[in-house]
Amino acid sequence: MSGTESMRAHPPEDRPIEEGAGVRIHRLMADLFPICRSRTGDGVRATLDILRRHVPLEIREVPSGTRVLDWTVPKEWNVRDAYIRDPRGRKVVDFGRSNLHVVGYSVPVEARLSLADLKKHLFTIPERPDWIPYRTSYHEETWGFCLTHRQFLALEEGEYEVVIDSRLENGSLTYGELLLPGEQDREILVSAHVCHPSLANDNLSGIALATALAEDLAGVPRRHSFRFLFAPGTIGAITWLSLNEDRAGKVKAGLVLAGLGDRGDIHYKKSRRGDTLTDRAAAHVLRHSGRPHRILEFSPDGYDERQFCSPGFDLPVGRISRTPYGEYPEYHTSADDLAFVSQESLADSFQAVRSIIAVIEDDRSYVSLNPKGEPHLGKRGLCGSSAAEERAFLWVLNLSDGGNSLLDIAERSGSSFAAIKTAADALVEAGLLQENCP
Repeated sequence: MSGTESMRAHPPEDRPIEEGAGVRIHRLMADLFPICRSRTGDGVRATLDILRRHVPLEIREVPSGTRVLDWTVPKEWNVRDAYIRDPRGRKVVDFGRSNLHVVGYSVPVEARLSLADLKKHLFTIPERPDWIPYRTSYHEETWGFCLTHRQFLALEEGEYEVVIDSRLENGSLTYGELLLPGEQDREILVSAHVCHPSLANDNLSGIALATALAEDLAGVPRRHSFRFLFAPGTIGAITWLSLNEDRAGKVKAGLVLAGLGDRGDIHYKKSRRGDTLTDRAAAHVLRHSGRPHRILEFSPDGYDERQFCSPGFDLPVGRISRTPYGEYPEYHTSADDLAFVSQESLADSFQAVRSIIAVIEDDRSYVSLNPKGEPHLGKRGLCGSSAAEERAFLWVLNLSDGGNSLLDIAERSGSSFAAIKTAADALVEAGLLQENCP
């Protein structure tokens, strides 16, 4: 399906995976992968600058020290170089080889240390000796290096030169935002976190998929307005909520996108309320798609769904992922690289997200214009080519009393949303139905 073709042109559950969707999402991930991102800094700006080549993001800068709900915007962190030289002068750990080598938010350091003192600042994964862990120190001003356990075991006794050329100073928190206005000002929120360095699945898959979705939606008629948010995890979402309390009430549905490129089954995590339009649309699409999946109950941990679903906002926002965070060994390690994600999984995730949004977009209620007795479908050429199609006509006609939406009818009848919408479109064209416009 081309980017200029309406998402409503085909029934969402029956639409084939877009040819090339996984390729273009993976290509954008490859462009973003080398950048050293953190919760603030030039890496976030560089990431958003690349996204702006695809969609017209508005860039927001919020100064360090700004009070945002119960939090404060932190100092800005940037790192230019970092390394460890062994007693023979060889660089045994080099930020230039992997930006995971430096613990995020490490303060500047230039020192010569014994091996025993250096080891106090080193982090490895002994059970995965060739992987580099991802670590941060957001809440304590310290420093550290991450390395493979094999590198760690090869360190010799002697004096080591340690350099971290970083800056931790007042600056700002940066996030990107895009509003695509629709016929209504009620909004569908799509959020992805931009605070991780070179981690492909946990970070870049959500960013790149959200960008591809925004590109497609920008070129089609939209019933709802769509707001895309690319912000650092936790503090970014809290900052946006703090600055947009009046706007948050417009959110009718929403999805947090994360971990969408691995080869596991799709998992949808419900919103705090558990029965919102987002929750129902996601469960319906996944159930009727035939793909293996799991529906997870809400819990107050995870990604930024926990901020949007905090009780003072209680927004109808769920999360869609493949294997949940922390449940695959590559999570937060150098093994979460571009080879770990697959184009097929990215394309499948893209289709699932787009189908959920299509249901939210197309869900509406109708009123039957011939409610007394069953209308004569045959004389209107609406007998249906199958028993399932005729059954869909009857369900839509019977429940279209202005109080039931198409998703209500699909759930009650056991039919797919696609079949119910197709029936409703035909009944409108035949003059038997009209949209209920409150």
